[in-house]
Amino acid sequence: MDNLMLKRDLTSEQLSMVASEVEIRKKSKIITYVLWWFTGVLGGHRFYLGDIGYAICLLLFGWLTFCIWNVVDVFFIGKRLEQKTTQLEYEVIQRVKLVTGSKAASV
Repeated sequence: MDNLMLKRDLTSEQLSMVASEVEIRKKSKIITYVLWWFTGVLGGHRFYLGDIGYAICLLLFGWLTFCIWNVVDVFFIGKRLEQKTTQLEYEVIQRVKLVTGSKAASV
């Protein structure tokens, strides 16, 4: 389900909780690109984003492609970072609904 639809049903307090938690837990775009610059062939930026399988492939075979895939990958990591942030937001929304719903039920 779309995060906007999920956030529509949240109170302002819940929205504040979601925003705060996402801000704390999200990955940094600057760190991602710095890791790409210094450890791109080794897949450091993909390890940072949690794409372990992809990162291992880069680690093992990145040098075979003469760094071509690393140059191509710079155009994909920004979108992947957005996807990971959206996924994180979805998980946080679900957790906030669970936590605040259980508090309301017990009061």
